[in-house]
Amino acid sequence: MADSKTIPIKPINSRSANITQGKSRAPNRSMYYAMGYEEGDFVKPMVGVANGHSTITPCNSGLQKLADAAIAGIEEAGGNAQVFGTPTISDGMAMGTEGMKYSLVSREVISDCIETCVGGQWMDGVVVVGGCDKNMPGGLMGMLRANVPAIYVYGGTILPGRWKDQDLNIVSVFEAVGQNAAGNMSDEDLREIEMRAIPGPGSCGGMYTANTMSSAFEALGISLPYSSTMANPHDEKLNSAKESAKVLIEAIKKDIKPRDIVTRKAIENAVAVIMATGGSTNAVLHFLAIAHAAEVEWTIDDFERVRQKTPVLCDLKPSGKYLAVDLHKAGGIPQVMKMLLKAGLLHGDCLTISGKTIAEVLKDVPDAPRADQDVIRPIDKPMYEHGHLAILKGNLSPEGAVAKITGLKNPVMTGPARVFDDEQSALQAILDGKVKAGDVMVLRYLGPKGGPGMPEMLAPTGALIGAGLGESVGLITDGRFSGGTWGMVVGHVAPEAAAGGTIAFVNEGDSITIDANQLLLELNVPEAEIEKRRAAWTAPAPRYTRGVQAKFAFNASSASKGAVLDNY
Repeated sequence: MADSKTIPIKPINSRSANITQGKSRAPNRSMYYAMGYEEGDFVKPMVGVANGHSTITPCNSGLQKLADAAIAGIEEAGGNAQVFGTPTISDGMAMGTEGMKYSLVSREVISDCIETCVGGQWMDGVVVVGGCDKNMPGGLMGMLRANVPAIYVYGGTILPGRWKDQDLNIVSVFEAVGQNAAGNMSDEDLREIEMRAIPGPGSCGGMYTANTMSSAFEALGISLPYSSTMANPHDEKLNSAKESAKVLIEAIKKDIKPRDIVTRKAIENAVAVIMATGGSTNAVLHFLAIAHAAEVEWTIDDFERVRQKTPVLCDLKPSGKYLAVDLHKAGGIPQVMKMLLKAGLLHGDCLTISGKTIAEVLKDVPDAPRADQDVIRPIDKPMYEHGHLAILKGNLSPEGAVAKITGLKNPVMTGPARVFDDEQSALQAILDGKVKAGDVMVLRYLGPKGGPGMPEMLAPTGALIGAGLGESVGLITDGRFSGGTWGMVVGHVAPEAAAGGTIAFVNEGDSITIDANQLLLELNVPEAEIEKRRAAWTAPAPRYTRGVQAKFAFNASSASKGAVLDNY
């Protein structure tokens, strides 16, 4: 059985007592009294609520009610709630602009905020409430660094938009832009899609990055069962947030900490669920960073090991048919987990925030999916036999690169390189019809150091798909891809161009091979010529010399190590 913790080993306010107990802390208590505290409150645990509410993005605009529910849950369960804020960046809005370079930076800022507030205020536990993509990894990294009892409350998925009897989401709009540019969609239809795609609050609706990471957190056991696929506007999401806070108070009593939960086996469980649900490439980068924060040994090659034994069970967008709300109706993440557990592909003895093991949590979940749905396929009739997130290596990516390889009509492609040193010129070339079938686009100097901030390339990939080139043009980059991306695309190429990786030495017209079958990414140029180009290369000057971008560029590790800033 798991290493469950059932007996309190210290007072539940043992941390906050450092600033609330004794005569010398009278000034501290005076400040609490100013906020409405009473004398009896100082024996209760001080529980942080890291509130990511923001009107920057619909992903976070519905979080305040969830934070309020968590506060109520804390107080009903006998705790004191202490609210503080965490920032967010809207990936969807920043996409295709300089603003996207702040997205990955925000992951680090969020984790720093949580570690700083929890540590500085001696909190006994923390509820993290987040919505947009980087809120999840940033939140969990902060929870792991602080390592006090903690639970993650995901803001919930968005409901689909509707137009001409079709479900819409944010990726529909990006692809519509490409269709319009190619002359395949009218301006009026583009405007209709723009107006109808996003009907209210919640994170982007497919198995994109936010829903991928929230599903993985449920698999880790750091969030409550079924919570990752609930829609933000629904009452069950509100109830789940309140229940999460109550579960956390019990975890404080049992002294269950994030590092008790996020172990190597638990990460393997999370990655198995990511593979089974067809999740985002960004999960590779983020789980390398999460493992680093947890001080767990986990490498980029571990993803490939899990991929080879895990089938894709769910037919979900971006490459599939359904949205997260459909997965929820079909049984949610617990149904997927139970199937994997039954097949021996999940570790059932891992601890969860409830104090129960994964196997105990899944005890009453059916072994097989319901027959009246086709979102979740039977384990013996999967969408694909092996996982979709592959690690490609070769002379272009000796440290590895990440690709979605399932469902490709052309899993092997060799073509001439079309080289771009920024995203905007690449996007314009597609919109102007200058990129042709058979080309391999190379977008570089967009890695953790070179971007800096490793921006996502949804605008170019969406334009390719809209132009009808999604299956016939390859695209490789040392940047990232949105969770909404699909096609013959390879990201996270490492080492990156700014660090002197081979991708920096590709010339226009060079032959490049992407081989998803053999997991190869090759520049078909003699090694002697590559070395000649390397010798003549000089690193470009930093794009930023002050501020957060300069700090990120200076400190960021390789994407193959998670692009973390504290890899000392």
